[in-house]
Amino acid sequence: MNRRSKRLLRGLAGTIVGISALSMVKSNAVMAATSRYSLSELNVGAAKVLDSLDRVADLDSIESSDTGSEDEGSEDSDDPDSHQSDLVMANVHQSLNVREEPSEDSAKVGLLYADCGGTILDRSGNWTKIRSGNLIGWCSNDYLLFDEEAESLAQDVGITLAKVTADALRVRMEASEDSGVWGLVKQGDQIEVILDHSDDDWIAIDFEGEEGFLSADYLDITFSVDSGETYDEIKERDRREKEEKAKLIANLGPVAVGATDETLLGALVYCEAGNQPYEGKLAVASVVMNRVRSAAYPNTVSSVIYASGQFTPAMSGKVAARVQLGVPDSCLQAAREAIAGATNVGTATHFRRWTGQDGIVIGAHVFY
Repeated sequence: MNRRSKRLLRGLAGTIVGISALSMVKSNAVMAATSRYSLSELNVGAAKVLDSLDRVADLDSIESSDTGSEDEGSEDSDDPDSHQSDLVMANVHQSLNVREEPSEDSAKVGLLYADCGGTILDRSGNWTKIRSGNLIGWCSNDYLLFDEEAESLAQDVGITLAKVTADALRVRMEASEDSGVWGLVKQGDQIEVILDHSDDDWIAIDFEGEEGFLSADYLDITFSVDSGETYDEIKERDRREKEEKAKLIANLGPVAVGATDETLLGALVYCEAGNQPYEGKLAVASVVMNRVRSAAYPNTVSSVIYASGQFTPAMSGKVAARVQLGVPDSCLQAAREAIAGATNVGTATHFRRWTGQDGIVIGAHVFY
C-alpha cells in the first residue's frame, strides 16, 4: 500500500473509516535511478537500488551498467543539459489540475496529487506536459518541482518494493540462513522494504507486524512514486468505492441469541474496543456475529467468544469480570446492532491492532 493510500485509509470521514483505500488502487509511476530519472522500471537487484537511494545525486555508474556505455569521456559529459532530470513532482498540498492544452482555459483531463510524480514530455512557456500513470496533459510550472527539488521529494515520499521471484521464500527472523522462520511469501508478492535495515544480501520487510528478512537473490527491487489519475479513473474509483461501502453496511440479518448473549458480547466489545469510537465497537461486535453466521466457527455467541485461543480477554477472565461489573451503554448498543444484522466491516471475521496491514482500518484496529 502506498503512503497516500494509507493516509486516506485513516482519514475517511463517516462511519466506514478506511474503506476508500481498498478501492483506490492506482498504477504507480516507477522511477529508475538513472542520471536522467526517467520513470521506467528499475530491476537491477537490491544492491544497486539501495546504493542509488543513498547516492541519489551521483548516478553515472548505474546508468553505465544499464546502457552498457564505458566511455566516461563522452561528448555528452560536458553538456549542461545531459544531467537534467526527466522527473517532475507535484508541488501542492492537495491536487493539481492537469489540462488538455497549456492554458488555464483548457479542459481538465485529470488530477496530479500531492507527492505524485511523472515524466516530462514537453515544455511550452510556463507549462509542462507530463505523463503520470495513464494521465497525460499540461500543468502550470508554478505548481511543479523539477530537477534536484523533484528528486529530493521523490526520495522522501517514494516507496521501495521487493517482488518475490521464487515459487516461495522463507521470511527469516534475522539476516541469516541459519535464522528462524516467521513464515512464507509466494511468487509475485510485493512487499515494502525497510531500507535502514537492508543490505546487499538481505532485504528487511514488515511481516505481519514483525521485522523479517528475505534473501535478495530471489527478489526484484523497484522504487516508485505515486501517479495521478484521469477523470475516467476517478469516476471509476468513486463507483467502486460506493459499491464497497454498500457491501460493508448491508444488513446481514438478525441472529437468534440467548438472553445473556447481548451482555456477553457487549462485555467483549468493552474489553477489545472500549477506548475506540463507536464505529470501532460496532466493528468488533460485527466480527463476532460474522463468525456465528459462518460455518467455519461455532454457531452461538458464547461459543465463539470462548473458543480456544480466539479472544484473549475471554480466556483471561476479563470478559466475565466486566459482565459482573456492568457493561457501558455504547458497548451494549454495538452488540445489539450487530446481533440485529448491522455491520460496518462486511463479512470480516478477524481484527487486530493496525500496524500498516491492508484491510478496513477503524480506529486502532484493522478488520479483515
